[in-house]
Amino acid sequence: MRYRTLGTTGIQVSTYCLGAMMFGAWGNDDPDDCVRIIHAALDAGINFIDTADVYSAGQSEEIVGRALAHRRDDVVLASKVHGEMGQDPNRRGSSRRWIVREVEASLRRLGTDHLDLYQVHRPDPTTDVEETLSALSDLVHQGKVRAIGSSTFPAELIVEAQWAAERRGLERFRCEQPPYSIFVREIEGSVLPTCLRYGMGVIVWSPLAGGWLTGRFRSERDVDLTKGRASRIPDRFDPRLPGNRRKLELVGELEQVAGDAGVSLTHLALAFSVAHPAVTSAIIGPRTMEQLEDLLAGSSVELDDETLDRIDELVPPATNLTAADSGWTPPWIASAARRRAPGDRAAG
Repeated sequence: MRYRTLGTTGIQVSTYCLGAMMFGAWGNDDPDDCVRIIHAALDAGINFIDTADVYSAGQSEEIVGRALAHRRDDVVLASKVHGEMGQDPNRRGSSRRWIVREVEASLRRLGTDHLDLYQVHRPDPTTDVEETLSALSDLVHQGKVRAIGSSTFPAELIVEAQWAAERRGLERFRCEQPPYSIFVREIEGSVLPTCLRYGMGVIVWSPLAGGWLTGRFRSERDVDLTKGRASRIPDRFDPRLPGNRRKLELVGELEQVAGDAGVSLTHLALAFSVAHPAVTSAIIGPRTMEQLEDLLAGSSVELDDETLDRIDELVPPATNLTAADSGWTPPWIASAARRRAPGDRAAG
């Protein structure tokens, strides 16, 4: 296993980060098996685990806490806040009120007195970024959190947060966690250069594009929109959509590239995700021990320039095949009303 420094924090993390989203009701509902997977990952040299309060409504954090009961000091532990954790409208978002309450719940579920990294899971347009950074800064000063970060923030919001921290003397985001894969390259245009500019680490999620880059989907018949992630986010999988049809076409072409490089498609995709100089670590999210073993087998793979150039020819840099793969749609884009001035509407 290789290790890199997380931005300018001085914290050394493995280039593969064990993502815990599949531990619990969302994936593997056998806690004992999940613990075995976590221990196997640690034994293989992974020292970085990422979870979130919202994963299986807290079950993921509980499973991770159980697995780390006697190994906590050897692990760089990250969690996230923002997702909906109940019917109360204040049990979500990035307000001070919710952050200072929910961090205590995460610490309790994880069985620890501190998080090495606490991340804001998505932007929250309803909350001033200074409010969020102020609350997170207090957690750092109290020793409950070692470093803070963002997840799936566009470049302009990353810059705004950096400027707000400097202006107010607050703790700043030390890393960003964006989606990134051969099929999802938009962040190469602005997010990754911005992170380099501010000395931020980058932990990329979904390097296998939700399973597309394992070769799991080879025809429209392989995509079941009634199960798993495909049922929750169909726009990323529906083969009737042009971008997803293009994914099906590319799988075969990328398998040829992988074969010529002497690696599997899965290992090609993972090696691509950590090849960019701005990327610190890629999150792998196994549901089974067999998946973990396959993922770990590619941890030493490095791609040469010829292979990376061939990938660029198939999927141009800084492009996404589908808009849904960006992970977050700003409300000013999602809402038609926010794109139309009232005075410009035609009279009825």
